[in-house]
Amino acid sequence: MTDLVTLTQAQRSYFLTDETKPVERRMEMLNILKSGILKREKDIYAALKADLNKSEFESYMTEVGMVLDELRFITKHLRGWARPRRVPTPLAQFHSRSFQIPEPYGVVLIMSPWNYPFQLSLEPLIGAIAAGNCAIVKPSAYAPRTSQVIAELIADCFSPEYVSVVQGGRQENQDLLKQRFDYIFFTGSVAVGKQVMESASRFLTPVSLELGGKSPCIVDPTANLKIAARRVAFGKFLNAGQTCVAPDYLLIQRAVKDEFLHDLIDEIKGFYGDSPLDNDSYPKIINEKHFTRLKNLMEGESVVTGGRTNDKGQIAPTILDGVTAQSPVMREEIFGPVLPVLVYDDITEAIDFIRQREKPLALYLFTKDRKTQNRVLGSLSFGGGCVNDTIIHLATSHMGFGGVGNSGMGSYHGKASFDTFSHYKSIVKKSYWIDLPFRYPPHTAFKARLIRMFLH
Repeated sequence: MTDLVTLTQAQRSYFLTDETKPVERRMEMLNILKSGILKREKDIYAALKADLNKSEFESYMTEVGMVLDELRFITKHLRGWARPRRVPTPLAQFHSRSFQIPEPYGVVLIMSPWNYPFQLSLEPLIGAIAAGNCAIVKPSAYAPRTSQVIAELIADCFSPEYVSVVQGGRQENQDLLKQRFDYIFFTGSVAVGKQVMESASRFLTPVSLELGGKSPCIVDPTANLKIAARRVAFGKFLNAGQTCVAPDYLLIQRAVKDEFLHDLIDEIKGFYGDSPLDNDSYPKIINEKHFTRLKNLMEGESVVTGGRTNDKGQIAPTILDGVTAQSPVMREEIFGPVLPVLVYDDITEAIDFIRQREKPLALYLFTKDRKTQNRVLGSLSFGGGCVNDTIIHLATSHMGFGGVGNSGMGSYHGKASFDTFSHYKSIVKKSYWIDLPFRYPPHTAFKARLIRMFLH
């Protein structure tokens, strides 16, 4: 605890020197980070392989490549974002100029999860640096090799009073949350997110909470079933289902269920072979606790395909049929390679089913019908999603990514990251050459008419 107090005080003192604020300095630091990542690229892949059995291809596509692309996008646009922004000035404030100045919050805490341990630590950090903050990064203890690589990367790129990594488990999380930060960015479960928000309330610290939930995937009769099956399989079984925006359950129109499931099984075989557990590129479940939880969720359910496990902590891509709203697998976020299938007859039924539950982080709809698309997108609240694809909406720096309601608050990626870690000061600069007298006492009927004329 003493070390954390010393660290946060050192970062606050450094922030008050204003060294983090010049835009050229921010650009320099982001470029140093990029060079450090490229230097350690093979180490990052080895760490992700050790923690999650991710292949180098998947590690680049979903972690390293996304971070490098975010760095490219933000460094390209940062100078423009950091400039003061002129805004219109009301006539009643003549003659003056109005503008907003983005400023960093100060010392920020970034708490990241284990499922995409590199990407979900570095992407928010890029936003924090771009906005001019100091930062402490707390990676997950469940991915120890990646956590260590991140710590070495940050130590090599930055001085600890600027950016630092704190490793450890639950105790370190609790000790960090006792410190005073100017912003907290948390990615993880709903339960821990509530604890983070409660801790932040002690100091009225603003927070971003990137959580999760049960993200539905709707397939209607007009969809291209073959392509839909391929894209659902990709989104669901990427990282062995350990993705916060993975399709959590399938809502499919009854008439096309059997054909779709046949196509889905074919796609799984095409991706991973007849025996996915023998595929060296197929990821594993992060630890014994989650492995056991997932096995328990499958107990007593009707398995269409998959269901097999091994002593390496792997679970084959699994489809469950005959699932109901009361099934255990429908009572919590699955976060694993298990896809429950539920049927509907009319799209209203599917919409009502989703509305009765907490707002999800993502929603996916497969349809060719514009009317159905507009109805679903207009009726349901969710963080973000795709029409006729899965998960790719988060793989862009041009749109913010985040949740709503129980699935989180705030967003990041690209400009949204800069905005998240910035406070916008609103300034009016008034001229001396004219001073309209009607706002000053004594108040008269004539001045009242002028006020009404300007403000009406």
